[in-house]
Amino acid sequence: MARKKFYVVWVGSEPGIYSSWDEAKARIQGYPGAKYKSYEDLADARAAFQAGHAASLQSGGSSGKGKRLVVKPRIGKDIPLPAWSVDAACSGVPGPMEYRGVDLATGDELFHQGPYPDGTNNIGEFLALVHALAQLHRRGDHQTVVYTDSRTALAWVRRKKAKTTLQKTHRNSILFDLIDRAEKWLATHEPRNKVLKWETERWGEIPADFGRK
Repeated sequence: MARKKFYVVWVGSEPGIYSSWDEAKARIQGYPGAKYKSYEDLADARAAFQAGHAASLQSGGSSGKGKRLVVKPRIGKDIPLPAWSVDAACSGVPGPMEYRGVDLATGDELFHQGPYPDGTNNIGEFLALVHALAQLHRRGDHQTVVYTDSRTALAWVRRKKAKTTLQKTHRNSILFDLIDRAEKWLATHEPRNKVLKWETERWGEIPADFGRK
């Protein structure tokens, strides 16, 4: 039996704590800049809701009996600023996919794209990473570090090629257009921002995580 989870919605149509994903989803779907996260313990969820979304980015995921202690990084010290994190979420393989970027200093959502039909998590992670690099390039910001928890996305960006096995269909053709644009951007630009692996095993979920695991 799957372990019960509690869903904190800080920013949505009705902020609060919900005991099912369907309830929480109804409060955030289509809501601009929605902020939410899942917890395995009701007490943790209540504390996170009271503390606010920005505090939750530094406290990380939920805790529970029998779980390994995760050493949370101190944003600004263990994770020097300025820094962004990116992540993707996909319901099924393939399934509806979306991705976003979060500023580690403020907890603000920097961009949020999707959901797109019939995508994969790897594609979302790749697009999120290129999106962040392109946005920083346009700003002339070459100092901000970008974190991703996807080794696959890191490899694809370094190779400047998304090695997906997903088949193109009329439903997901927009994703392949986005992949093509991302690959062309990488081929014509040399990103100067550092891109680093977020150490999930040490630090918990990446701050841009959608909280649906």
